[in-house]
Amino acid sequence: MNVLTRSQLTGLVLLTLLWGVNWPMMKLSLSEVAPFHFRAVTMSLGALGLWLFFKAQGLRMTPTGTREWRDVVVLGLPNFLFWHGLSIVALTQLPAGRAATLGFTMPVWTVLLSVLFYREPLTRRLVIAAAAVLTGIALLLGDELGKLSGNPSGIFWMQGAAASWALGIIWTRRAKLTMPPEALLVWMMALSAVVMAGLAAALEPPQNWNLRPTVWASLVWGVLVNFGAAQVIWFRLARALPPATSAMSLMAVPLIGILSAPLIVGEWPRWQDLAAMGCVVVAIAAVLLRRD
Repeated sequence: MNVLTRSQLTGLVLLTLLWGVNWPMMKLSLSEVAPFHFRAVTMSLGALGLWLFFKAQGLRMTPTGTREWRDVVVLGLPNFLFWHGLSIVALTQLPAGRAATLGFTMPVWTVLLSVLFYREPLTRRLVIAAAAVLTGIALLLGDELGKLSGNPSGIFWMQGAAASWALGIIWTRRAKLTMPPEALLVWMMALSAVVMAGLAAALEPPQNWNLRPTVWASLVWGVLVNFGAAQVIWFRLARALPPATSAMSLMAVPLIGILSAPLIVGEWPRWQDLAAMGCVVVAIAAVLLRRD
C-alpha cells in the first residue's frame, strides 16, 4: 500500500471534516425539503458553480465524441446518481451519524469488488479492516431491528449506495480518460441533477420554499461544500490513490458526523453508534498505520 504524500494527507483530513459535518447538515435540510428536490437543487447549482470555476481556468469543459460522453454516463451512474440518490433516501430513515457510519462502509465493497473482479491483492490488513467494518454494521442493524421505531430498510438503502460508490471508485481509477477530469466531474453531476429533478417532479409534491434561515444555510453548504470544494478534493484523490486506501482512509468521516450531529440536529448517539465508531477507528488503523 502506497504511503500518502503530505498534500494527499492534508486533502484527506480536510475532506473528512467537510463530509463529516455534511451528514447532519443534510439531515437539517431534509427537515423542510423533500430528498430529491434537495439533491436536484444543490447538485445542479454545484455543477454550475464548478463549471464556471473550471472554465475560468481555461479548461475544456465540453465532452467531445461518443467515448467521452460514454465515460460521463458510465462513471456518473455509480459515482453520483446511485450514491447520492440512494444515500439521501436512506438519510430520511436513519439518524445522520448512523447514516454516515453505514455509508462509509464502502471500503468493504471496494475491497471485495477489487479482489473478485480486478485481481487486487487481499492483504491481512484489509481483512482486519473489513471485519471491523462488518462488525459495526451488525451492531447498527441489530439496534434498528430491536427498536419499535427502527427502520432497517434505511440500512439496506445505504449499503446499496456504498456498493455503488465503491464501484465508482474502482472504475474512476481504471478509466483511461481523454477529457479533463474536471469536465467529467461537472457533467456527471449535471446529468445526475437532471435525473434527480425528474424523480422530484414525479415522486414528490411541489415544495414550499419558505424555509427557516438555518435550513437555507444548510442548502448553501450543500452547494458550496458538498457539491463544490469537497467534490474537487475527492475526485482528484480517488484517481491518485489505490482504491482501498482512498476509501478506507475516509472512514473517519462517520466520527465527525456522529460528533457534530448533536450540535446541528440534536441527534445523540446510542452506545451502538459509539461501538460502531470504534470499529471504524480499528479499520483506519489497519489501513493507515505504517508497516514495521
